[in-house]
Amino acid sequence: MKGESMLVESEINRVLVVTAHPDDVDFAAAGSVALFSDRGVQVTYLLVTDGDAGGNERELDHAGMAELRRSEQLAAAKAVGVTDVRFLGYADGTVVPTLDLRRDIARVIRQVRPDLVITHHPDRNYEFVAPSHPDHRAVGGAALDAVYPDARNPYAFPELLQQEGLEAWTVREVWLNGGSTPNHWVDVTDAMDRKLAALQSHVSQVAHVEGFADFVRSRFAAWAQQAGFGEGRYAEAFQVVPTA
Repeated sequence: MKGESMLVESEINRVLVVTAHPDDVDFAAAGSVALFSDRGVQVTYLLVTDGDAGGNERELDHAGMAELRRSEQLAAAKAVGVTDVRFLGYADGTVVPTLDLRRDIARVIRQVRPDLVITHHPDRNYEFVAPSHPDHRAVGGAALDAVYPDARNPYAFPELLQQEGLEAWTVREVWLNGGSTPNHWVDVTDAMDRKLAALQSHVSQVAHVEGFADFVRSRFAAWAQQAGFGEGRYAEAFQVVPTA
């Protein structure tokens, strides 16, 4: 690792990754997740939607696409050692950062009690538009609000404590992906094959893309160059938000 993370590796024992759609975590952070899994870190995926509006040809209805994409995400998670995958079931393409969404994310934070949350950057990236899908920005904003102040505040969403017994929890750090100002890079060279395997599990999304593996390798090699890791290395990039 290189950059602004305040947490040392030994302090990260539980990680929650909050994303909008199936495949988001794999593009952004599957290499880092694989490395976490290698050292016994408990990683949970929380997907706000089932990706029911994904796909390039309308061969399936929304329910069929959602079922397919859930199965693809479970396979992708397995490729990097993750077995705890949760879906909130919001409609793909319509997510906004509501109080209900904040509560639903805060609930899982209190259940999982992570040291680190990884999620989308809530701001639009004007240098590279793909990470700035409206759902991504909405989920990133709601996840940050769920981290601070909701999950840590025992007065926020009192039903979580009073009806579900979920005590307040303070996440120590958030890593945002997809922004234009990363300040933390993870060398994922040793996990690059597993990252690609996870991505290629999303057959409905990537099978039609010619030269997909080469595209992925070139993109993450560029992050490694920016981080100063050198030739032949691959990196994932994040913006660190200290929260404690």
